[in-house]
Amino acid sequence: MVLRLCSDPPAYLGALLWLTVVWSSATAARSCAESRREYEERGYSAASSPLSPISGEHLRLCPQDYTCCSSLMEETLARQSEADFLSAVEDNSQFLLTSFIQRHRKFDEFFRELIDVAEKAMNQMFTKTYGRLYTQNAQLFQQLFTELRRYYSGGGVSLSEVLSDFWAGLVERVFSLVNPQYQFGQDYLECVSKHAEQLQPFGDLPRKLRVQLSRAFIAARALVQGLATGRDIVNKAAKLSVSSECVRALMRQWFCPLCRGMPSVKSCHSLCLNVMKGCLANQADLDSEWNNFIDSLLSLADRLAGPFNVELAADSVAVKVSEAIMHMQENSVTISTKVFQGCGSPRPVPGRAKRSPRERERENERQRRRPFKTYSPEEKPTTAAGTNLDRLVLELKERLRPMRGFWVSLPHTICNDNKMAADVTNEDRCWNGQARGRYLPDVMGDGLVNQVNNPEVEVDIARPDVRTRQLIMELRVAINRLKHAHNGQDTEYMDSDGDDSSGSGLGERYSDDWPGYGSYSPPRSPAYPHKPSRPRERSTTNGDSQLLQFTSFTGKCWNPAGQIASSQ
Repeated sequence: MVLRLCSDPPAYLGALLWLTVVWSSATAARSCAESRREYEERGYSAASSPLSPISGEHLRLCPQDYTCCSSLMEETLARQSEADFLSAVEDNSQFLLTSFIQRHRKFDEFFRELIDVAEKAMNQMFTKTYGRLYTQNAQLFQQLFTELRRYYSGGGVSLSEVLSDFWAGLVERVFSLVNPQYQFGQDYLECVSKHAEQLQPFGDLPRKLRVQLSRAFIAARALVQGLATGRDIVNKAAKLSVSSECVRALMRQWFCPLCRGMPSVKSCHSLCLNVMKGCLANQADLDSEWNNFIDSLLSLADRLAGPFNVELAADSVAVKVSEAIMHMQENSVTISTKVFQGCGSPRPVPGRAKRSPRERERENERQRRRPFKTYSPEEKPTTAAGTNLDRLVLELKERLRPMRGFWVSLPHTICNDNKMAADVTNEDRCWNGQARGRYLPDVMGDGLVNQVNNPEVEVDIARPDVRTRQLIMELRVAINRLKHAHNGQDTEYMDSDGDDSSGSGLGERYSDDWPGYGSYSPPRSPAYPHKPSRPRERSTTNGDSQLLQFTSFTGKCWNPAGQIASSQ
């Protein structure tokens, strides 16, 4: 048998080959036209864009197949993918940033105006009640509110010392007023204030006001500081440094379809998630402390609207101070007797006869009958800055709750945008990183350590981001401050005076200061060295060498050694 080679192919094969080439060329030309149009719509010149697909050996990021992208286009689109990614992160975190900025401003305005309103109300109340006696001593009260503002603003002020100095100054002035028939030098008055703790001329009111103001102002300041911290954390965390591996992955998922002539094809949802989880691995590591931070803010906000209500505390200043003054007036005979025994007999005012105890009682009775200005609930200054505390707290909680889990859910938030990725129901006709089709790799977990096998982004899990670690530490410091404030404790002034009789500490038990909220007992604060005594404090008129016997209501006395002993 003789085999004969056919030198010419059948005619139908040539026709088929010709049709294939023509169809492929038409398709390529049409695809590059769409890519060029998309490229131009993004604001770039199409001068470097091929009219038809070219060989892709020059590509560094996209598959090196026939392509509609030049090297310049690939570089340009890579930069665009990075910009789009940063814009997506910024846009999605804008809710957080705006919320913290607005809430911080609202609460700060409210607290500052609340102090102003309380001072104005006290000035009006005391001017009507005490007249010239108040105006002559108004500086003492003005100084109290000045120090409250300093504390709230973050100044190095101890509320306990501020209130102690206020009561010491007040007892000197009231003691002079209830004993107008005597002359008192500064040394004598300092003897009175020095031993006010044993005298307790204002009863339990200084302790109650100290507890009420301290808890409320500590909580108010900590909340505002916490909102400022949240603002700063979001600002820093949203400013990313994008790695080259992340840029490569972003380019592959968003713009390689354009280079393949399919600009309308979106990346598969699972592909997008893996890319975002790799690029946002460090941000996801914020999740645990971020949630603790949000929970601490929510908890403190509840405290501030409940038992640590700063509106009630601000309103109570004038009321409790006035009650304290009346308490000292009512007990002026007993208190004066103890002072005269301990500090010595004062000199009478020349030309003025000494009043008998009965006359002094009648004077005190007249003082008690003086009209005292009270406010109805409608008149009471319980609001400031055009709002009230309950409304502010409610709005804050509505803003804070959706913030939990923000950083770990950010990849899903971005990929759920139909501009960024295909819908999860369209997994068979999406871009899988190489071509149109289903994306097969598994979706990675959250955080840095779970990216070890990320198929899209190469992540070095052995090198945690330093800036993210710093943000985690900032969150922990803020959480610690918020938790202490929740317990009525100031981290800058951890009070150790919780057991003294004046009630100056925050660590004591109390149940009668906030009707309707029941008893509350924060943990005792660790001790710290006592603060030095008041700078102007000098020796008393008769000196501490004398036995200062301030006989208290319980039958105890004070001796020079500073011990309390029973008087027999």
